[in-house]
Amino acid sequence: MSPRARKPWGEAPPPDPHVWNTLGYRGVEQADGRAVLEWDATPEYCFHAPSGPIVHGGMVAALLDTAMGGACWTLMAEDEDFLTADLRTEFHRSARPGTLRAEGRVVQRNRRVVFCAAELYQDGELVASARCTQIVRSAL
Repeated sequence: MSPRARKPWGEAPPPDPHVWNTLGYRGVEQADGRAVLEWDATPEYCFHAPSGPIVHGGMVAALLDTAMGGACWTLMAEDEDFLTADLRTEFHRSARPGTLRAEGRVVQRNRRVVFCAAELYQDGELVASARCTQIVRSAL
């Protein structure tokens, strides 16, 4: 299957309203079954614990899902798209306000299914990891 000829996610901002713009994601790289993006988490996306603000787990999962989706996107043919069928996130430590970096990759691509993995880092420390299954669909 030929790689997608369209621009990578984040190269040109999508039209508003869009989650990418709303949250301020930044595409760092995207090619050959890999995608890296960053997001500056602010206290508005945290709950406030006695130990200080902690980024909501749903925001962490969304960032990891987006990185895996970006990696998957690079391996789609022009007449294909995909949907996340399964998403599992493991939280290794609390994410705090600051820059979060998600690194997603395709583990295995079959004709109808793509298996992906991602890790989330903050200040060089592993914060969370995820795996997902993407279902390939004909876009026509």
